[in-house]
Amino acid sequence: MALIFTALATQVEAGCRDIEYRKAAYAICEVDLAEADLRLFLNDAEGRPLGQFSAVDKVLAAEGRALAFAMNAGMYHSDRSPVGLYIENGREVTSIVTRAGPGNFGMVPNGLFCISEGRADVIETQAFLRRKPACRYATQSGPMLVVDGVLHPRFLKDSTSRYVRNGVGTTADGKRAVFVISRQAVTFHEFGSLFRDHLNLPNALYFDGSVSRLYAPELNRNDLGFSLGPMVGLVVPDTH
Repeated sequence: MALIFTALATQVEAGCRDIEYRKAAYAICEVDLAEADLRLFLNDAEGRPLGQFSAVDKVLAAEGRALAFAMNAGMYHSDRSPVGLYIENGREVTSIVTRAGPGNFGMVPNGLFCISEGRADVIETQAFLRRKPACRYATQSGPMLVVDGVLHPRFLKDSTSRYVRNGVGTTADGKRAVFVISRQAVTFHEFGSLFRDHLNLPNALYFDGSVSRLYAPELNRNDLGFSLGPMVGLVVPDTH
């Protein structure tokens, strides 16, 4: 079981861990939503894509805060704008997409990662439309990895499609979010099974593959590469 980001009144302690499951290696970071300051990031104050974890840290430095961990959090167009619904600090930036379509995003059921007061939830898109949760932050992606304890119906156990993949799962009570990135190429079936069978999470959402990146100082990870779209990060007081 991975270490948990334990939220304290004055400080949030970050903890990430490498694990192995069914002969595949993964990095896992967990967040306890009781007190944690978990946010999504896309653009700077001038509307330009932040693109990198280091750019997010520069923005947070003005608040006297910093990232404890971060990862890419959803698919995006060439201009770095989100493919589906994206909400940041209560403001809807892009609209929800409800139709099936090409690529992983359009492999319905897809879903959303919603951060609200004191909780975070992975919610299938149609359920999201019915429930209309009050998300302070939200990002839409796809496919869903696990829906109410069931793997996505299109995942094949004998698939040969393998990529480095990342995603997020949440507990039924919304109090814990678990972020995972594979350390090697895995199938959708293998990745979804990790969330359902090893982490015991009823709902999980795919963020992306091959472009998957992680910032986790405890694991000596600060993955570099071309500019990203949406990013999710745990924000803590800057102690440097």
